[in-house]
Amino acid sequence: MIHYNLRCEKGHAFESWFQSSAAYETQEKRKLVNCPVCGSAKVERAIMAPQIVSKKGRQSAEAAPAPATTSTEVTAPAASTPLLMAQERELRAKLKELREHIVKNADNVGERFPNEARKMHYGDIEHRPIYGEASPEEARALIDEGVEVTPLPVLPDDRN
Repeated sequence: MIHYNLRCEKGHAFESWFQSSAAYETQEKRKLVNCPVCGSAKVERAIMAPQIVSKKGRQSAEAAPAPATTSTEVTAPAASTPLLMAQERELRAKLKELREHIVKNADNVGERFPNEARKMHYGDIEHRPIYGEASPEEARALIDEGVEVTPLPVLPDDRN
């Protein structure tokens, strides 16, 4: 997984995770990366500082308490503060919880997903929660038809 700070043509800054830099580039070319504020598809990567943490540094950072700030003190967060690491762990836990909820409460239709989603959208079959597989092209075609689809979050642990 790779994390990018992004900026749209109107200057809105946001961040997103991608499976790889190639995945980001592919999605950007297909106008699938949009600003969450204004919806603009004209998005570019913002300058980022690399976040490299050694195993030793990671252990000491987790043990150290977060620095306290007063209301008059404004500081920019460091790239690997314990607070950010805790927020990342919390986000991953929530994404994992969401994924588990969907898997538990929806039908896995596998590669039939695009067809099943279309049938529900057009009223040919009863609506029910489903998930499955769709290529980027199939997902774009569904979106173009007005079928609401959302990718399941993929976490690094899912691939191990």
